[in-house]
Amino acid sequence: MDIQRKSGARKRRIRRAIYAVAAVGAIALVTLGVSRLKPAAPSVERSTIWPDTVKRGSMLRQVRGNGTLVPEEIRWIAATTAGRVEQILVKPGAVVQPDTVLIVLSNPEAEQAALEATSRLRAAEADYTALRVRLESQRLDQRATAATVQADYSQAKLQADTDEKLFKDGLLPELNHKLSKVRAEELSTRHEIEQKRQAIIDESIQAQLAVQQAQVEQLRALAQLRRRQVEDLRVRAGIAGVLQQLGDQTPLQVGQQVTPGTNLARVAEPRRLKAELKIAETQAKDILLGQPVSVDTRNGVVPGHVVRIDPAVQNGTVTVDVALDGELPKGARPDLSVDGTIELERLEDVLYVQRPAFGQENSQITLFKIEPDGKTAVRTKVKLGRSSVTHIEILEGLQAGDQVILSDTSAWDNFDRIRLN
Repeated sequence: MDIQRKSGARKRRIRRAIYAVAAVGAIALVTLGVSRLKPAAPSVERSTIWPDTVKRGSMLRQVRGNGTLVPEEIRWIAATTAGRVEQILVKPGAVVQPDTVLIVLSNPEAEQAALEATSRLRAAEADYTALRVRLESQRLDQRATAATVQADYSQAKLQADTDEKLFKDGLLPELNHKLSKVRAEELSTRHEIEQKRQAIIDESIQAQLAVQQAQVEQLRALAQLRRRQVEDLRVRAGIAGVLQQLGDQTPLQVGQQVTPGTNLARVAEPRRLKAELKIAETQAKDILLGQPVSVDTRNGVVPGHVVRIDPAVQNGTVTVDVALDGELPKGARPDLSVDGTIELERLEDVLYVQRPAFGQENSQITLFKIEPDGKTAVRTKVKLGRSSVTHIEILEGLQAGDQVILSDTSAWDNFDRIRLN
């Protein structure tokens, strides 16, 4: 008969409890270890990434913008007087000369006003001629009177001198001597008065003629204005070029009534073009006058330089005018779309790399730096500096020769390391 041993059962229970506690502890340790493990690095195909190597040297800073070719000389021809469009002789696109008649207007009131102004001018000119003749006659009469007085004075003076000698010699009574002397003095005074009167008449004649001449000139200017308004009814190009547009907002039509100041046509010189580039406001702060520019017309690249920077910002862009220094390629015409690249400066002895998919100048970003083994890439903080169209300066975080991934890595934002296959 078997007898159960109490001490053996107790030992087995203690052993089982120890095993259970050990198992629970092991599970807890494993769970803790697993929780602290970093997620496994994802695998990325090398063919899907865009890598580049950090370089040290000179970096050319550039900004780029699109725009259009516009004529340097554009002439808007406005109506100088009201009128009705009778004829349109030239269509847009035609080559014109300065005296080419584009449009014929009609305005009977303007023609009548020109005739009236011409008639008034002729009447004023006739009045001026009549006044000049009349005043010249008065001048001659006064000169004749002054000449008579002068002759009388000269004769009286000679007589007075003769009588004085005879009186001294005792050959002439004193009374006769005094009478001849008084007459000579009287005629001397009259001679001075007539001379002053002659000067006053000359000044009066000049003043009267000046008033009449001013009136004639005023009527002449008015007549010229009226005639020019009639001549302007035949609208001319004014410059040699190409007629680009008839009318301003809407095309001009025969029979249309126009008012003074209405834009009738636009003529441009097609051989003298400039480029108007639209540069992003954030990139335009370093643009200066005179900086070199390369303008791509899609049929050739033309060199140029910056000649004007618009101080205003429109729709987030700044307009930059570029004068073209080279010969335009065939097919270049106004309103042609172009791309322009402006050279800002050349940075010497700097670290630079091609511009990543994300990241602006003077900012801090993270890039995946490829390890020397070429199999893994580690997230690295990088401080960026000045930027160009295709490259950007590296201030901190990378060294010359480092390889970084520049393509979009937002899919791996939760990972600090990736594997390259």
